[in-house]
Amino acid sequence: MNQTSRAPKAHKVKINLDMLGAGMKNWIGRYVCGANIVTPQVDDKKIMCCVHEVSKKIMAELGDKQFSVLIDESRDISVKEQMAVMLRFLNDEGKVVERFLALHHVKDTTSNSLKDALYGILDHYKLSISRIRGQGYDGASNMRGEFNGLQKKIIDENPYAFYVHCYAHRLQLVVVSVASSCSSIHDFFEYISLIVTTTTSCKRRDALIEAQHQDILDRLESGEISTGRGLHQSSTLPRPGDTRWGSHHTTLLRLDQMWSSVLKVLSTVDEYGRGPSQAAGLIEKMESFKFAFILKLMLKLFGITNELSKVLQRKDLNIVLAMELVNDVKARLETIRESGWDNLFGDVQEFCDANSILVPNMDEVIPVRGRSRREG
Repeated sequence: MNQTSRAPKAHKVKINLDMLGAGMKNWIGRYVCGANIVTPQVDDKKIMCCVHEVSKKIMAELGDKQFSVLIDESRDISVKEQMAVMLRFLNDEGKVVERFLALHHVKDTTSNSLKDALYGILDHYKLSISRIRGQGYDGASNMRGEFNGLQKKIIDENPYAFYVHCYAHRLQLVVVSVASSCSSIHDFFEYISLIVTTTTSCKRRDALIEAQHQDILDRLESGEISTGRGLHQSSTLPRPGDTRWGSHHTTLLRLDQMWSSVLKVLSTVDEYGRGPSQAAGLIEKMESFKFAFILKLMLKLFGITNELSKVLQRKDLNIVLAMELVNDVKARLETIRESGWDNLFGDVQEFCDANSILVPNMDEVIPVRGRSRREG
């Protein structure tokens, strides 16, 4: 019981002595009271007990049904590769359910290592490979390779384990690829990350919330916005994820709504910061026409693709409807490309006028970015 705790703070366990017998109360009073019974080892045992109980519930719900496996891999806070395994199946009510089964450390993310880890987990729970009817992964090349990927290795042993790539994730990969191919868009999101980091650090989050609160009050008083339940409650900038571009859409929406508040915080950081900061440069970027233009462009594009992404993640969506939605999004994007310039430029110009951003003359000759004027 008296193990040395490595935890920064030990939790106290309260015991109702009145519920125990006289002998047990006496023993606890002499040997247990004041003892430190919270250690990393004890915590691990508690966690494993929870894992055991939850796993029993999942196995009971699964029974002898067929299932699909959903696998993803990522690094944890200790930079160790972890493989997450989920089961997808129809429950007794005929509803599709997904159950998180295991998180397993793998030495690397090659297809052989992932296969060995998956088979080990299934064997531990006495689940036969022959019961697998589907498999889905995150799209990484080591999982989806035509010959050497994990899905191919499983199909070689079970031809009924059909591979289905997540349509929502495939959409994310397309958006990432397109955005990364344009240097201006790539740089824009680099600046977005810097803006979020600068304005949402622990010392500046309160200042951002206060500035946004005051901005909302000012706009309410002027009649620019109206009151309503759930309106205008965004007060923080969420950090965008690397490939989950729905989070980028949320970040851009918040930045658009909190524009003046973000600028106030950046100005405060630049003016009162103890050392050199990037705040002044970020203000200069934000107050440029190019930044405002890309912001409005990406909001318009994400408004279409993010809507599709959410629909593709619905449980009741079938493949026919999914393909119809994909074609609809393609048509809407083509419409923007062919005839959406005037509306987009109008939105950008209105935004720039409202925020005192200089709109350049579109008839002027602008040098190509990254090329010397001497080259013409």
